[in-house]
Amino acid sequence: MLEARKLVKSYALPGQPPLKILNGIELSIGPGEMVTIIGASGSGKTTLLNLLGTLDTPDEGELLFDGTPIFRGSKCMMSKKELARFRNRKIGFVFQFHHLLSDFTAIENVAMAQFIATGKLKPAKERAAVLLESLGLKARLDHLPSELSGGEQQRVAIARALMNEPVLVLADEPSGNLDSRNSRLLYELIASLCKERRTSFVIVTHNEEYAATADRCLHMQDGMLHECNSRPET
Repeated sequence: MLEARKLVKSYALPGQPPLKILNGIELSIGPGEMVTIIGASGSGKTTLLNLLGTLDTPDEGELLFDGTPIFRGSKCMMSKKELARFRNRKIGFVFQFHHLLSDFTAIENVAMAQFIATGKLKPAKERAAVLLESLGLKARLDHLPSELSGGEQQRVAIARALMNEPVLVLADEPSGNLDSRNSRLLYELIASLCKERRTSFVIVTHNEEYAATADRCLHMQDGMLHECNSRPET
């Protein structure tokens, strides 16, 4: 479904040579697959997630979706409007900080993306209600984020990411602000979504215990990805 071929990304530093963050990343993600990526802070995990989510542009390499090239080197094969539409329809995002809008209820936060895209509020809220109920939040539809626990807030964020029925969800440290119980419940929820909805998840995490429960665990080191059980020693 998603394929990265030899992705390279560097950042310019004032008065210094460019700093290479990604050094020829090779990665493929299949439908309904849960893939976790671990690694030290600053190793490039979030940079990779931004490239996979088309939020950033590679310097070299290719990014393909269902065999169709999105990036070839630094050139995007879509117009800005086409890329925004592709991202809105195909990719969902979940972050460490849920970024829910504090003045809107859970159902309004989830319905927002579809309402903005279609201008139709009633069907957006109906779908948002179904999603929230499926994630165990039936009694929390009309609660503000401040009235929800940390685990409930992240479930709302996942429902929001699923609102437009993406085939891929990218999650950056989604359990970083949760206790161990809620972290475990969150990973169990994601695993069930992969199986039931055939939604693929790529999750950046520091939690090696939960990372190991995924279909594949990858380790980021020296700008490259390695299988967790075969990563090179430092």
